[in-house]
Amino acid sequence: MGVRLKKLNKAKELSFLIMVVLFWFAQYVYIPFQTTYLTSFNITSNFVGAIIGAYGISQLVFRLPVGVLADKIGIHKPFIIIGCFASGGASLVRIFLPSGNGFLFGNLLSGFASAMWISFMVFYTQSFIKEEQQAATCRIVLFNNAGILIGFITSTLIYELVGMRVICILSFLSGMVAGILGLQIKEEKTDFPRVPLKSLLKVCRGKRILVFSLIALIQQGIQLTTTMSFTSTILKELGATSISVGVASIIYMISSVCFSGFASTKCCRKKGPNFWIPIVLISVTIYCILVPRLSAIPLILLLQILPGLSTGILFSYATSEAMKEVPQNKKSTAMGFYQAFYALGMTFFPILTGEMVERYDMQTGYLMLALIAVLGCILSIIYYILAGRFSMQDNRQKNCIPHE
Repeated sequence: MGVRLKKLNKAKELSFLIMVVLFWFAQYVYIPFQTTYLTSFNITSNFVGAIIGAYGISQLVFRLPVGVLADKIGIHKPFIIIGCFASGGASLVRIFLPSGNGFLFGNLLSGFASAMWISFMVFYTQSFIKEEQQAATCRIVLFNNAGILIGFITSTLIYELVGMRVICILSFLSGMVAGILGLQIKEEKTDFPRVPLKSLLKVCRGKRILVFSLIALIQQGIQLTTTMSFTSTILKELGATSISVGVASIIYMISSVCFSGFASTKCCRKKGPNFWIPIVLISVTIYCILVPRLSAIPLILLLQILPGLSTGILFSYATSEAMKEVPQNKKSTAMGFYQAFYALGMTFFPILTGEMVERYDMQTGYLMLALIAVLGCILSIIYYILAGRFSMQDNRQKNCIPHE
């Protein structure tokens, strides 16, 4: 699985990655049917958008403080354990309050749990040498997606038989087991020198982290709004069964897992993020344009591969690119800023799209998202062109320095 440092042997790595799978199972097992479940109560599209966006609000509020605190104290285990137990606790709220308000509060708590994902990622990736960290990032995203995939398959197979309550019970149990595994983590404080708060926050001003945080904002916001939410509504309006809605989510997650694995291979890395990021954003644009305009359910199911491409490759590369030049003792703060920034998209994209759907129609809401994806594509192209020019200038200056 790569070149590990001493702090994470194979057995510990396997246990950790199983915990990652359980954590994301707890966070997403109910998602394929959340929107259709809520609309069955005649909840308006803009309130559904607010419920979905609540998941991003907590992340927006907590991620940067969690990152700063993790860098300050030099450990990640407490945040990992809190995240696991909070993921299960969120579904406990949904079990006892199976309504719009219950899901609103549950999603706020789920967002708080996801804010702890910073510590999952930094703890894991810092256990590898620098040259292996991009592959390690892709690997943990792969297991992240695997947990979501297993959740989607489970809910698709049993939702019509057992309903939302039992699905939420499974989510609660998974979060609790993940928390118990988290208690087994062995961690010592990092020996990096502690950095003053002002210096820590300066890392958030770098051009690289700002650009790739914005790209991740676009990717995560569109993914949560479409694939995880309103695409289910489109399928239901076309007469799709609950099984078909679940299959749509499964196709998306299978492609996410496969493309996450592909992103960590030499074949994919050979082309590099400057090739893949713009290409995948174009595929996201095509998805947003086509899905609300199609009337054939099988074609929409086939198109679910495109957001899987986005999650598997684009998100993996945006994360590794954002973190590339960050010093190790500022990594949690940088990751906290990065994840808080893209939580803006997860918060406001569903709310804005819900409002557009309520005022106009689904096509208008998805067209807005397509235009945002195009802007992201242009931004990434401009960044890599400018970065390439600066790199060439630096090389020329180095070559012009006379040897003494």
